[in-house]
Amino acid sequence: MKKVLLLGSGAREQAMASVLKSSAEEVELFVFASSVNPGLRELAKEYRVGQLRNNTAIASFASQAGVDFCLVGPEAPLAEGIVDVLEQIGILSVGPTKKLAQIETSKAFTRELLAEYKIPGSPEFMVFDSLKGTEDWLRHLEESFVIKPDGLTGGKGVKVAGDHFKNMNEGLSFIKEILDSGAKVVIEEKLVGQEFSLMSFCDGDHLIHLPAVQDHKRALAGDQGSNTGGMGSYSAADFSLPFLEEDDLVAAKKINEAVALALKKKIGRGYKGVLYGGFMATKTGVKLIEYNARFGDPEAMNVLALFSEKTFPPSGKADFLQVCLSVINGTLDKIKLELKPLATVVKYAVPEGYPENPIKDKIIDVSAIDKTKVKIFYAAVDQRPDGLYLTGSRAVAITGTAKDIFTAEKIVEEEIKKITGPVFHRADIGTKELVNKRVAMMAELRK
Repeated sequence: MKKVLLLGSGAREQAMASVLKSSAEEVELFVFASSVNPGLRELAKEYRVGQLRNNTAIASFASQAGVDFCLVGPEAPLAEGIVDVLEQIGILSVGPTKKLAQIETSKAFTRELLAEYKIPGSPEFMVFDSLKGTEDWLRHLEESFVIKPDGLTGGKGVKVAGDHFKNMNEGLSFIKEILDSGAKVVIEEKLVGQEFSLMSFCDGDHLIHLPAVQDHKRALAGDQGSNTGGMGSYSAADFSLPFLEEDDLVAAKKINEAVALALKKKIGRGYKGVLYGGFMATKTGVKLIEYNARFGDPEAMNVLALFSEKTFPPSGKADFLQVCLSVINGTLDKIKLELKPLATVVKYAVPEGYPENPIKDKIIDVSAIDKTKVKIFYAAVDQRPDGLYLTGSRAVAITGTAKDIFTAEKIVEEEIKKITGPVFHRADIGTKELVNKRVAMMAELRK
């Protein structure tokens, strides 16, 4: 039996716990979370609520529980250096050290790493710590620019010309706002194309690539509304995406591999965990938007739904626990990961008013959902004696699988509509109309 510490309380972490518990070897789960996730609590032997940036409390909990390793869900503990702290008391983690996590926590670090090691895929960019030169650079980019605060922004801090700025002066005001907060600012050329995520397990030297996924950041159908943490996502049964060419996926995999190697050279030790590249397919090839140092949310739910259950050596097929142990031990090249050849669709139900003014402290009811057809993963909710309450962010994720995207979408849509209460979701994610629109857009670009 393995004792595992899981950090985090969202839908992503519940999905990680669920697939971990379905491993062939018995797993005892110890969860340290910022809130009570009812689905996650059911899976845990012990559930502790606390601050995910409190390294002392996490290390104390891990030590008392006598865990074999730690599995890190969100970015906050990585940014705080929890992996380093646990390592000092003899507990290894699926997750990078604080220095290696800079691949997510500093956009400037990532761009400069790619430049230093001549890794392809970066747009034109410059990093600024003062206003000097920013206006000239915006003019150089012909006012087609993206402005990024250097640090963590929860997926909502990046602003794009045309979408968020009417003119260069508005862009300069945002740059000043970032600089005044004490952060550096990264200013890049605006890319045009289709975004996709490629997550790879990395043990410091070897990588296992997961299926490509497309997330949907905008709150409303048709890619309208504000940026969010992600309203839903889909993946295809062939592990590519309908708008990608074979060369696109090959290029993204090569970038992940080159970045893992560059990180080892730069930092002096290997990256262990999930290396998540956010890419864009453009008319001139694949470009890197940014990196995350952990599973994406919602993308984790897509790929984890494809793991085989209770496959134990010598079957030759690794389950999630074996992958985690191989990441820690540096033996990813010794295992074989065979995922189910299915399409997946994830849709989030979110509070009315999300993301700017979300409704809170209102009850929702998910009891009508058929759990034999889909999986329910809880996020920003609070289970109280009289019901399930909204707490102000993405509330519940519904995940479905099928032989193709459109069948999976229909299954998920049918079930998510059964949630009652003041919530909404994007009904267009994974639909034939939206996917075909993506395909047509890329075909036009590639001309």
